[in-house]
Amino acid sequence: MRRLLERHFEGVDESQFEADLAEKSHVLRVWKSGELVGFSTLLAYRRVVDGEALNILYSGDTIMSPECWNSPVLARGWIAMVLDIKTSMPAGRCFWLLLSAGFRTYRFLPVFWRMFWPHHDGAMPEDIRRLRDAIGYERFGRCYDLATGVVRFTMPHRLRGGLADVPDSRREDPHVVFFLSQNPGWRAGDELVCLTEIEDDNLTPAGRRMMRGLNR
Repeated sequence: MRRLLERHFEGVDESQFEADLAEKSHVLRVWKSGELVGFSTLLAYRRVVDGEALNILYSGDTIMSPECWNSPVLARGWIAMVLDIKTSMPAGRCFWLLLSAGFRTYRFLPVFWRMFWPHHDGAMPEDIRRLRDAIGYERFGRCYDLATGVVRFTMPHRLRGGLADVPDSRREDPHVVFFLSQNPGWRAGDELVCLTEIEDDNLTPAGRRMMRGLNR
C-alpha cells in the first residue's frame, strides 16, 4: 500500500504512513490480476458536537492507479463498506470527513452526493461550519486553519508529475474552479476539509444507481 502511494505522491514517510494506518478502523483494497491497484483507509468514530452525538467516518489515504480511473470498483466498494459500517454504529446522523488535496478527490463529492460542504452553490450553514471546525481542530490541531478550512501538514503528500496538472477540459468545471479557489496551496499538499452527510436522501442519481448495483 505504501509503495502504491509513493508512486503517485511525493513526501510519503514510512513511519508516518504506518502510524496513520494503525489508527484506522477499516481498509478497502482493490486488486487487478493479483496486483494492488487501489486502496482507501477509514476511521469510524463518534463525537458529540453542539450537544448532538454524531457518527464520523474519516477517510485517510486513498489512491487508485490512473489506468483504473474508469473502473467503478473503488467507489462501489467504498459505498458498500460505508453503508455496512453505518448500520453497525449507534443511532445518530453520520458524516463523511474527507480531505481533498486534489480536484479529482473533491469531484467525488458532487458525483455521488447532493449536498456537501464547502461547495460553490451556497454558503456553508453555521452548524456545519461549527462541526467542521470542531472535528478539524480536534484531529489536526494547529495544522488546521479555522479561517479557510484547510489543513497544512508539516509532512504533506504532494501529487507527482502530471497528476498535479489540471486538464484544460476541467478548467471550466464549476466544482474544480471552486476547489482551486478554496485550496490554492493544493500543489504543495494542502488539504481542504470537506463534509457530507451519509444519508439515502442525499445521494445523487449516480449514487442511487451505485446503490442499486450493490443490491443485485
